[in-house]
Amino acid sequence: MRSFSDADGDGVGDLLGITARLPYLADLGIDAVWLTPFYLSPQVDHGYDVADYRQVDPLFGTLEDFDAMSAAAHDLGIKVIIDIVPNHSSSAHEWFDAALTAGRGSPERARYVFRDGRGEGGDEPPNNWRSVFGGAAWTRVEDGQWYLHLFEESQPDFDWDNLEVGDEFESILRFWLDRGVDGFRIDVAHGMFKAEGLPDVGGLDAGGGTLDVVMADWNRPYWDQPRLHEVYRRWHEVLAEYDGDKMAIGEAWVGSAAAMARYVRADELQQVFNFHWLDAPWSAQAFADVIGETFAAVGPVGASPTWVLSNHDVTRPVTRYGGGELGLGRSRAAMLAMLALPGSAYIYAGEELGLPQVDVPADARQDPTWLRGGGVGRDGCRVPMPWSGHLPPFGFGPDGTHPWLPQPEGFASLTVEAQSADPASTLAFFRAALTRRRELLSTLSQDLEMLDRGPGVLAFRRRGVADGAGLACVLNCGETDHRVSDLGAPLMLSGPPIDAAGKLRPSAAAWFGA
Repeated sequence: MRSFSDADGDGVGDLLGITARLPYLADLGIDAVWLTPFYLSPQVDHGYDVADYRQVDPLFGTLEDFDAMSAAAHDLGIKVIIDIVPNHSSSAHEWFDAALTAGRGSPERARYVFRDGRGEGGDEPPNNWRSVFGGAAWTRVEDGQWYLHLFEESQPDFDWDNLEVGDEFESILRFWLDRGVDGFRIDVAHGMFKAEGLPDVGGLDAGGGTLDVVMADWNRPYWDQPRLHEVYRRWHEVLAEYDGDKMAIGEAWVGSAAAMARYVRADELQQVFNFHWLDAPWSAQAFADVIGETFAAVGPVGASPTWVLSNHDVTRPVTRYGGGELGLGRSRAAMLAMLALPGSAYIYAGEELGLPQVDVPADARQDPTWLRGGGVGRDGCRVPMPWSGHLPPFGFGPDGTHPWLPQPEGFASLTVEAQSADPASTLAFFRAALTRRRELLSTLSQDLEMLDRGPGVLAFRRRGVADGAGLACVLNCGETDHRVSDLGAPLMLSGPPIDAAGKLRPSAAAWFGA
């Protein structure tokens, strides 16, 4: 949201900026747009600290701006998915202010996780939990009690054992559904409920590690608790009451594909991010393992997978896969393989430009992970989009705008303007791949057949249906060329053409008719 397009020149992306860029998204070939939080917020965690779930923060515009953006998106055939943040609110939320004022044992305080401390005088935190962002997960208030915040100190966790919390979030969902949104991305969807008694984290370091590692460590008593599924069954019923194809997708960092599949049972969420694909190293075997485990898990519950290579919390794939031309080639190849798989695919803004992770100067970093000593943080994948021109702000905002995170001068060759003029650019590749994918979708079976083409090569086939053509995909993760002449002429390539000997180069992928 804040890194996409800035219409008013304050350095932060906004709703009017999105509206102005919707034709670009339609031309790219996307079906839906997911917006990170735009609610009223102190912006300590860039909107994931919500003070009012029914108001638009003036930083991003107004409710009328949202309605206009949503209507314009729908006119272009683009669905609108918005973020919902149910694990915690901002400490500036009126409920938390009431909890502090009302004091111990009050109904107001029962909406959040407040506990007495341990040790003499209750001077020690109630348990040994650490914040995902680094530091303690507990803060003491004036009357001596402690409140839980799995993230920043200004993000107190709701107590989902309190029925009032569930009722409030149903009301919030209905507020936005009544305004015409098509779905919700659920932040920390594997959080919310905590194990009874709030036991210490045992057998491992209570904190530390990168954010995605901590988020995915299922062996913590505040992740993936059974009662979560009661909430999602309730939300499923709410969505079903509304006309149209309403959906919810969970950000559920869980320990296995089987655990992931529990969230997409027929009466729960419609989708859940498959972070195991994102986490896989550059390896044909690793990718094959994720594919096999995913389909083995979602098949029995009648669901289809949702694939993702990047998001606003992790290192961009160009850098993750080696950086430079190597990393760019691998990221394009992995994307082409992902787009060939059955299921939904999500693309993070800037991924279609091949943006690398940016080494943001320390004095410019704003991520609370960095500020709390939890690591370098996520600013490097959140640097604002480059649209045009040769110098910052690269069309992100009006000339003279200073984006909320500094853009490197190297973005000049990666702008939408520059890449639109180059038929070999990453942007041209994405446009072509998404167009071809859409053309093929109705003719392809959802079944997948893995093909054995030797070590270092990932290959699979989808059969055609209704007399349509099938699709085969080959991803060369090895270090030598791989002969593909037996598959015929390629339908789509991630990189350079197949050579005269009919060989696919390393770090490349291709689609073929099958």
